[in-house]
Amino acid sequence: MSPDAMITHFVGASALVLVAAHAAGWLARRLKQPYIVGQLAAGIALGPSLLGALAPDAYASLFPGEIGPALNGFAQFALVVFLFAVGYELDLKILGDRARSSLIVALASFVVPMAVGCGGALLFRDRLHELGMPRDPTPAMVVFAGISLSITAVPVLTAIVRENGLSRSVPGVVAVSAAGVLDAVCWTVLAAALMDSGGAESALDWPWRVTLAVGFVTVMVLAARPVLRRLLWGTRMEPSLRLALLIGFALGSAWVTHSLGLHVIFGALLAGVVVPREEDGTLDPDLLRPLHDVSSLLLPFFFVLSGQSVALNSMDGTGWAVLLVVTVLAVTTKIGSGTLAARAGGLDRHDARTVGVLLSARGLTELIALNAGLQAGLLSPPLYTVLVFMALATTLLTQPFLILTRRLAERDRARHPARAPFAPPPSQDGTTTAPADVG
Repeated sequence: MSPDAMITHFVGASALVLVAAHAAGWLARRLKQPYIVGQLAAGIALGPSLLGALAPDAYASLFPGEIGPALNGFAQFALVVFLFAVGYELDLKILGDRARSSLIVALASFVVPMAVGCGGALLFRDRLHELGMPRDPTPAMVVFAGISLSITAVPVLTAIVRENGLSRSVPGVVAVSAAGVLDAVCWTVLAAALMDSGGAESALDWPWRVTLAVGFVTVMVLAARPVLRRLLWGTRMEPSLRLALLIGFALGSAWVTHSLGLHVIFGALLAGVVVPREEDGTLDPDLLRPLHDVSSLLLPFFFVLSGQSVALNSMDGTGWAVLLVVTVLAVTTKIGSGTLAARAGGLDRHDARTVGVLLSARGLTELIALNAGLQAGLLSPPLYTVLVFMALATTLLTQPFLILTRRLAERDRARHPARAPFAPPPSQDGTTTAPADVG
């Protein structure tokens, strides 16, 4: 294919990706589901499993192999910008007065699913072998199985909390705070799993990679952060120049972590974490707004990239059985551990149940981890397909479960009117806030 033809194909494919993904996201929101659900469905629909099976000629024309690197590049750029914003927004000070409850919930909702996932990978190794996994999984594969059940998608959770008017309620604050802690723990464990995997693209042995990674984190925290603070606070830099500088900083950090055998996502997260906030501790809206706009626009390329690896034709009886079991385990371990931990942290049963349901949302964070695991060789394509559908199912189920939880609370309040009412307080203007466009 000539360069001109490749550009033509890429432009046409990009138009289809952007329009289809955002239209599907808009439709999902109209159906009271997170934006990511529609975008992921569009990504799968544009992949080989649906479009490739129903219209193979059209699929081959729209997505020839030659444009694969360009699509992958756009997807990785979108991930870097998105996770840079996630790291910049990460603030464990949100724990506040609910620090004890949030930490208990975060610990339980990590340990229990992690133990169940690791145990399941060992107990059902024969079934997983039928899905292309080795009969004797490596320690990194076992740990990754636990991570796949432990992750909570903070952006999706935050959007659901806002959409349901829970932002100022006790369960909303505890769930968001616990998810922030849980997010940090899961990313750290995932980095260790990828560091130990044989799929990392690095000529260095893992002890050297660990040493260099620790050194890089130290330099970023002790040197890069003060330099950025002086640069951002001490100069009156134009917002567009500041945005370009910081995205370049995130891309450079992502390049370093990729060179160390890790995924670009870790460098992007680290870059976001070390960027200082405003002098009064608030987030810079002139930085955050364009970051969200850019990542929201380009993330459909990541969903299409994820959809390209989904193999529906590999979903035989074993695959559907594993999907059912994994989805049940993913939902019950998260809701159960989150609910019990919230009760132990002092919340009443209705608030505790709401916390557990909120923590079961996975969304985009799960997809990012699964994509990294697939690239590192920790997942086979059939198992990747199973876990992608598990992420989609658990995200879809969060809103119905939340409605059910609220109805149970209302029924209990009707039976026992003397008890304190369970109702999330509305926002100051009496309305709820629409969720962000990204997952």
